[in-house]
Amino acid sequence: MKTILQTLLCLLLSITAANAASIKGHVYDQKTGEPLVGVTVVLEQTTLATVTGLDGSFEFKKVNPGQFVLVISHLTYKTLKQSVTVADKDNPHITVYLSERNSKSLSEVVVAANSKASSEKTARKREQKSMQVMNVVSGAAIEVSPDLTVANVIQRVSGVSLERSSNGDGQYAILRGMDKRYNYTLINGIKIPSPDNKYRYVPLDLFPSELLDRLEVYKSLTPNMEGDAVGGVVNMVMKDAPGRFSVNANVATGYSQMVLDKGFTSFDAGGMRSKSPYEAHGKNYNATPADFATGTLHYKNKNFAPNLVAGLSIGQRFLNNKLGVILAGSYQNTFRGSTSTFYPTSQVDTQKVAVITSMQQRQYSEQQQRSGFHGKVDYVFNEHHKISLYNAYMHLLNFQTREGISTNFSSDYKPATGDAQLSYQSRSRKINQQIYNATLHGDHKFGKLKLQWSAVFSSAKNEVPDNTTISLNGIRNNNRDTMTTATESNRRWERNTDNDIAGYLDLTYTTKIAGTKVDFSAGGLYRDKQRSSFFNNYVFYPSTPTALYNKDFFSYTGISWDVQNPKGAVANALTYDASEKTSAGYGMFKFKAADLEVTGGVRVEHTDQGYRMLFPLGEKRPAGNQVYTDVLPSLNLKYELTEHQHLRGSYFRSLNRPGFFEIVPGSVVQEDYTERGNPDLKRATANNFDLRYELFPNHSDQLLVGIFYKQIKDPIENTIVADSTRPQDQYYTAGNFGTARNYGLEVDYIKFFSNIGIKANYTYTHSSITTSKSARIRDEKGDLKTIAVDQTRPLYGQSEHIANLSLLYKDTQHGWDAQLAGGYTGPRIVTVSQFVDNDLWQKGFIQMDISVEKRFRNHFSIFAKAGNLLNTPAEIFIKGVNPENAELPGQGKANETLIRKEYYKQTYLLGVRYKL
Repeated sequence: MKTILQTLLCLLLSITAANAASIKGHVYDQKTGEPLVGVTVVLEQTTLATVTGLDGSFEFKKVNPGQFVLVISHLTYKTLKQSVTVADKDNPHITVYLSERNSKSLSEVVVAANSKASSEKTARKREQKSMQVMNVVSGAAIEVSPDLTVANVIQRVSGVSLERSSNGDGQYAILRGMDKRYNYTLINGIKIPSPDNKYRYVPLDLFPSELLDRLEVYKSLTPNMEGDAVGGVVNMVMKDAPGRFSVNANVATGYSQMVLDKGFTSFDAGGMRSKSPYEAHGKNYNATPADFATGTLHYKNKNFAPNLVAGLSIGQRFLNNKLGVILAGSYQNTFRGSTSTFYPTSQVDTQKVAVITSMQQRQYSEQQQRSGFHGKVDYVFNEHHKISLYNAYMHLLNFQTREGISTNFSSDYKPATGDAQLSYQSRSRKINQQIYNATLHGDHKFGKLKLQWSAVFSSAKNEVPDNTTISLNGIRNNNRDTMTTATESNRRWERNTDNDIAGYLDLTYTTKIAGTKVDFSAGGLYRDKQRSSFFNNYVFYPSTPTALYNKDFFSYTGISWDVQNPKGAVANALTYDASEKTSAGYGMFKFKAADLEVTGGVRVEHTDQGYRMLFPLGEKRPAGNQVYTDVLPSLNLKYELTEHQHLRGSYFRSLNRPGFFEIVPGSVVQEDYTERGNPDLKRATANNFDLRYELFPNHSDQLLVGIFYKQIKDPIENTIVADSTRPQDQYYTAGNFGTARNYGLEVDYIKFFSNIGIKANYTYTHSSITTSKSARIRDEKGDLKTIAVDQTRPLYGQSEHIANLSLLYKDTQHGWDAQLAGGYTGPRIVTVSQFVDNDLWQKGFIQMDISVEKRFRNHFSIFAKAGNLLNTPAEIFIKGVNPENAELPGQGKANETLIRKEYYKQTYLLGVRYKL
């Protein structure tokens, strides 16, 4: 009987399942047509309920035939009920449109902010509606991504690769194969100065990513945008005041796998003196060892060094939505490490590939304290007048120790017996970087005339006080390494500031011509930039050169030193004052006729860039300036093929100005080379073309396919050159190199399948530049002679292939978000050599990161992030081999000479978030 009942029950269930059907549908915003994520759908008369996925879709499976009522509800939309009839098969697809709940009618007030400004659908809409070719990363995507800094966020954008810092994190963006020098950075549309002591580009690792509403990357320009961008423009749009009271707080902790495995080495920075003896006591003061703190030589090791990340933003609108206030802050204290093997080289005789002279094994320990704060107050007088005050402050403290052992591949190098001459070098360094921006902005409308203005003060600072290096001799006997005597120590102070005072003005007049609405715009800017730079160096030799380690001294602090230059050496190339006065005006028009939208015009920029060396050493031009005017036309076309398909075309002319240090005609000795400025360096100019096909099947998915072409006149690149009067002296300097070309293809694809999403992009870039290089030959007398040879190569920093793939999972019903993000950057030149076929290349590498977040009903969530999962090393090499290098450690690979190899290992973070 039991068996019969079980059989009947199974038969009944199978019949029910056979008759069961499914209900499928999508939910959209009635006004915009955008798919709505997280809408609750309840099937009345049953216990079934679900939530719409990333594409607005929902599904009920195994529903018995009959009449039902769907109840569709969301916090910000009106609840809708819809009857549905379920048959055995061929049920129609249900499409539901929700309208927003009624809000207070504001007869004279325009709400200045939108709580959805950071959403994915807003990001897609901005890409679709933009006049320029652009890509947008939403704040919502940033929040659930594995990325903690803006530099790491931007690597997910098509056409973007990163130049990484010594700890493996992203630092500078390379757009479309154009080096970081060819891009500029904005905060809320306002250009910010750089804390770099030589160049203009802004380190993007200075900015915590959680402060952003969205990240915009412009790849074409309009006349109302500044013209010094050949690669593109990075615009960080910061969080704005939401329509209701909102709080977003998070705290997390984690670890670096390298610190777990190798430990962490630090130094005592507490007694570090911010000013050198020269600055503190005057140029005639004779410094003694007592004037220098010993903490930079006092190394400490520890194994417990957890990371801490925290953030808080609070915002609301008051006074019937007229007044908006947002305050946000972020703090990150992270400990990272890396290991590096570096092979210095020398060009010998007529040999084609350089000879390796030694091997340096380095261990880095780096603590970064990153903090960012911003606040904005805006007031809406009425729908025609609005004013806002914005302030942002970014601060990065970097404490780094580098410990190295160098093996000299000289005649004393005997690997068979384990004997070699060694040298030890340690460095302790503190870098203090700051950026501050204050912007007072107004929007006004007087009938057909719109007026926008901004008054801006921005400041960037960089300080590297008491940068200390110490060198000791050593010896290896029977594979046993021993320190012997101290050789030299250096203490140096670097400081620079960059202050901008700027004013912006934009006027737009709207009228109709032949029945077509046309916007005529005009305006401009004036910026006064003042920069100062200071460099001071002291050299020490041991008081007792024969003193031995572990006998006469037992630590670095036990060495007695004599100051060799008690008045201090002031580097003439890095001690200067500079200024740049930029004035610009533009005229622009915009109209849409039938399916064609046109934006075009011309911009004129006048530049007066000058410098004054404070301590010239016989230079012929200790002061100088460059004055030039550029006319920069542009045209952007957008043709609507269908409602969901666009074709874009654009042309713009742009320029790239030299960095301040690049035109100062002094020299400074660096660790690996001597660097020198070039007062004859000219600006680069470029003609840029874009063509892009855009498909937006709905408001979440997209396909973008574009091609671009750039012709750059007088491109600026750094190279190693020989002195014209002393060929044995070589310098690393910037120069102009004829005409370069850069073209490529970009593909962006976003697709959501209910709870699963795919974001993928691929960029192919090809560039070429022909420069003169050196080659050595023997003449008919057998004498060594250097000749010039033209060589064509890719642009510095350009990777031929870049690809990103992110797999997304979102379960709104159960509160899950997950992302697995991978990226590939192809090989690229990282250092241009003076000699033919000796450029340094970085190998292609894959970066993979992951993040997961689980939300609960009480506004709390927990999240985890992990970075650099594959631990792919950074490898630098020369394309070619020299037989003399074949038997050296780490060498022997076919067709390449290894120059550097670095590992960073994984990082982990676990935290909790509260959102109201």
